[in-house]
Amino acid sequence: MRLLNHEEAGGDGGYQLNLIAESGIMAKTACTVPITQIILDEEIYPRSSVYPKRVSMFAENIRDGFKIDPIEVQIHPEYDDKYRILDGAHRWHAYKEIGATEIPAHIITLDGVDPILYAAKKAIGPLQLTEEEARTTARRAFQNNSRLTSAEIGKAIGRSRRTVDSYIVDLRAATQMELNFKIFCMNYLGIPQERIALRLGQTRDIIRDHLGKKAELPKSPNADLKRGFTVPQVAEKHGWTEPMVWSIALEGKSDLDRFKALNWGLRTWDLWNWNDCDKRFGDDWPGRIPAQMIAHILYYFSDQNDLVFDPMAGGGVVADTCLAFNRKCWSFDMDDRPDTRPEIEPCLWDITNLKWPIKGKTKPDLIIFDPPYFKKQSNNYDPDGISGMSKAKYLKFLENFFSLAHLNAKKSTQMAFINADWRDFQNTPAKNEIRVNSILINDYLWILNQSGWQETHIFQAPLSSERFKANVVSAMQKRKIIGVTSRYVIISKKK
Repeated sequence: MRLLNHEEAGGDGGYQLNLIAESGIMAKTACTVPITQIILDEEIYPRSSVYPKRVSMFAENIRDGFKIDPIEVQIHPEYDDKYRILDGAHRWHAYKEIGATEIPAHIITLDGVDPILYAAKKAIGPLQLTEEEARTTARRAFQNNSRLTSAEIGKAIGRSRRTVDSYIVDLRAATQMELNFKIFCMNYLGIPQERIALRLGQTRDIIRDHLGKKAELPKSPNADLKRGFTVPQVAEKHGWTEPMVWSIALEGKSDLDRFKALNWGLRTWDLWNWNDCDKRFGDDWPGRIPAQMIAHILYYFSDQNDLVFDPMAGGGVVADTCLAFNRKCWSFDMDDRPDTRPEIEPCLWDITNLKWPIKGKTKPDLIIFDPPYFKKQSNNYDPDGISGMSKAKYLKFLENFFSLAHLNAKKSTQMAFINADWRDFQNTPAKNEIRVNSILINDYLWILNQSGWQETHIFQAPLSSERFKANVVSAMQKRKIIGVTSRYVIISKKK
């Protein structure tokens, strides 16, 4: 039998480092944890494998009654009833080997410390990470938090700053390019620098530095476009979104030329009918609306460089279309997606205390308000959203929003309100339907007028009837049931 001392344990026998003292406040709770509740998470484990010889030596020490330091774990971020190992993988395996059902542990609460780096620093001790282990850990840490410096990573894994630089040079370049793109896109949409900085977790100086180089960013995509590459090809090559590529491909073009380039016919009448959404614009989203519809609203009721306000952005169709049509756009939504949609800022509309999310004197030229429709796809929306409200609360919310928008609009501001009729037609023959269960266009018009808005145009933009399957249509026809495809774009001005 051989007893492992702290130095030989190499981070798996209680070897203490200075990270706790250096990393701020951390809570440590001593307890006994069931073996089955502990997970060895390879995402944060710095070693390439667990060494059987070390496990056997720990197991022998435990059988002979020697005191072994508790392992360190933290609550697993994905499972409330599980823990993942920060330090002590070999001890954990040793306890399992001797048939133990529980293990002494310290439950650690990290305060601002990356668990990958904490686990790495606890692991090295006198037994350094191998070159591949150090490289893998450094890359994982940087991918988890790109704001970590090479010096911070190097201190945890036992490598120099220059060595870490060599490990992550490609990741840093990609991150820099991604940050450049996000800043460029948000700036193109007219979002102020202080809001860009807050949204991206950067200082205003960093945002200013990036914007100083913004003229360089489109050069390479522009060169490829001039060589005959298509917009999708350029987007894929440079990691841009198609709407952003369209924004540079159509620079200097009139709105009519933009319609032609996008292969969208321009509707001249008050009936706007499209069977499909253009999948180039916006994410796959419940209640997704056609970008063609938004383009028509922009064409008729705004000018290039106008500011559009999108209070319930959803999948981002409005922002994407504004990119292609050279409009500024401030978008907000309750679903926060900072990585994929940084231009859509988080905003939860509190129905008991509505507040306008734009601070300052800037007021929009056009408001495009496309809320979730009453009861339609309510199962696919957030339970805190407005779609599942009672009819009375839904209409009251609209009234409060229209009043708030009126207060925060300038005299020339126009609002495009998009919504649909709702009738409780399911399983009800047309002659038996009753008005009390419906929300129709005249309800919306009445609320708009009560809130200080006067409608100027009403466009019919019906939903596709193709969403009804043939067998459903047949059953509806037999029972004399009338389905709902109506949808309206109501344009209003302040009274």
